[in-house]
Amino acid sequence: MHPVKRSSARLELRELTMEDVDAVLAIYGSPEATEHLSFEPRTREQVGHIVARSIASATAEPRSEYALALVERGTNRLIGFGRLAMDPHQQRAATFGFALRPDAWGVGYGIEAVRLLLGLGFDELGLHRIWGARSPLNEASARTMRAAGMVEEGTIRGHIEKAGRWRDSVVHSMLEDEWRRLG
Repeated sequence: MHPVKRSSARLELRELTMEDVDAVLAIYGSPEATEHLSFEPRTREQVGHIVARSIASATAEPRSEYALALVERGTNRLIGFGRLAMDPHQQRAATFGFALRPDAWGVGYGIEAVRLLLGLGFDELGLHRIWGARSPLNEASARTMRAAGMVEEGTIRGHIEKAGRWRDSVVHSMLEDEWRRLG
């Protein structure tokens, strides 16, 4: 499925372009925005490679990754990054993740972003299960995923190595029938 274009009341999910590198850098290059992510802040060159790889993967057949821009509908400003990746270890399943610019935190964009990604997976890709993992310290992400209807499943111990230390991850998921019940 290419190109992806899905919207909510205030956000649009769309394919990335090379013009998005600086806006993605405002997220992936920010120590504040990446504090609870699985990696250290990225350089502009690294972000350029990520965006280029995301653009190339958008036309792969079959498509196994959806790395997308989250854009404010009124301003067309990129305020986040969302990703669905097909899980090769589960049937009709994908992992997901999202990150927002710190200046876009606290106004409900996270819930809209998660619902856009879940809708893409369940409504358009026909998935059965979507799951994501968060840092145990990221309470904002926990609240966001719960508010979007996801269920906290448990902890993956020693899951992510960051800054030379291993940390756990907390898994949240949603099943297709749970999505349908949310209506």
